[in-house]
Amino acid sequence: MTDATTALRDILSAAGRPLGPSDKYEITGKDPVLPTHFLLGTAASAALAAVGLAAADLWELRTGSRQRVGVDTRIASIALRSERYLQVDGKTAHDLWRKISGVYQTKDGRWIQLHCNFPHHAAGTLEVLGCEEDRDAVTKAVAGWNAAELEYTLAEAGMCARMLRSPEEWAAHDQAKALAELPLIEIVKIADSAPEPLPKAAKPLSGIRGLDLTRVLAGPVSGKLLAGFGADIMRIAGPHLPFSQPLVIDTGFGKLSAHIDLRDKAGRDKLLALAREADVFTQAYRPGTIAARGFTPEALAEARPGIVCVSLCAYSHAGPWRGLRGFDSLVQTASGISYEGGEGKGPGPLPAQALDHISGYLAAFGTMIALGRRAREGGSWLVRLSLAQTGRWIDGLGRLGTIADARKLHDPKLDDVRDLTMETDSPFGRLMHLKPPIGLSETPMGWSRPPVPLGTHQPAWPA
Repeated sequence: MTDATTALRDILSAAGRPLGPSDKYEITGKDPVLPTHFLLGTAASAALAAVGLAAADLWELRTGSRQRVGVDTRIASIALRSERYLQVDGKTAHDLWRKISGVYQTKDGRWIQLHCNFPHHAAGTLEVLGCEEDRDAVTKAVAGWNAAELEYTLAEAGMCARMLRSPEEWAAHDQAKALAELPLIEIVKIADSAPEPLPKAAKPLSGIRGLDLTRVLAGPVSGKLLAGFGADIMRIAGPHLPFSQPLVIDTGFGKLSAHIDLRDKAGRDKLLALAREADVFTQAYRPGTIAARGFTPEALAEARPGIVCVSLCAYSHAGPWRGLRGFDSLVQTASGISYEGGEGKGPGPLPAQALDHISGYLAAFGTMIALGRRAREGGSWLVRLSLAQTGRWIDGLGRLGTIADARKLHDPKLDDVRDLTMETDSPFGRLMHLKPPIGLSETPMGWSRPPVPLGTHQPAWPA
């Protein structure tokens, strides 16, 4: 079983940034906090401590002084499901799953998870199944398929579904073998450019501009962290694309938000103009999607020498599943995590979308490491990671007790965590939400802007 400091060393080592004697950090508390035998608190607190140390590195580059970093395992664990505790005007911001999303049993006695929250995914899945949007009808239709055949057919149709696999089945899969060859996170120099020193400023990321072309959770969480350290983050949303409003609120702290339609040249020109004046370009669409619009890391580095490109995806850039759509719950289902939680009798997912949140933390960490390298040595950089790589790392941290022990643990509700919350006025109403999860001794983490509806701002950087 891995402790938080060892897990922190794992993260820093993957980025080529060893833990040094000048690093001032403290991780308090320990697992378990959430009802699971996976070490989610250890993983979350280590990842957040890595983010804090990367912010302290940038602060030292600006000022020459070193900050202390503090992370509490209880706060880190609860933050893994911050969206559950969000309230708007005193009411929980429910975002119910589409009624046909979920797990179904197939003809061969296996289980498959369908992810149909976005309307086009629901429509495409129903077309493959040949039934109406009704839970009973989908149950009957799925029961006519073998799991592996349905998984393959839906993937070929561009839909989102994964068969429940045991850890042994996953280890034997070609995608798992491809992941085993990858580090937790990659930070690669992709072009040369002059160093860009960081001037003195009020926060570690003051003056840094980041474009956030992400949806759902992992990418938006990364942008929220960067904004908390002073970066100007602009979330770019396609006006035609579906989003989850509670997640937009929960991950929108500190951000600007603009609409750009990349289906037409005018929209692509707007995005390119923004990128020329940006420091960070984060995207979390299916591999190849943004590239097909002309925004490859190499093209961005040519347009804006010194840019940091961040690429998040479900299954990584390697292996036979590298181009597939995916979400946290599907990666858990495919990779043996959910199988283990259900003790082989059915799905037993983690009590949080931990792969999403921790991948978001790691993306923010990688972004700041790359910005530090740009300041010292110059260059354009690519930060690359995936939910599946994060899941593999969490799995490798070990277990605490048994699944039976975990089921006896209390599942924290809102009343259990009110001491970890704060309130903010926003265009959505009065928000109650979790406080920042990282402590810095000289520049406390915090957001200067409330969440706003998508498309609130013009696609132009503030002066």
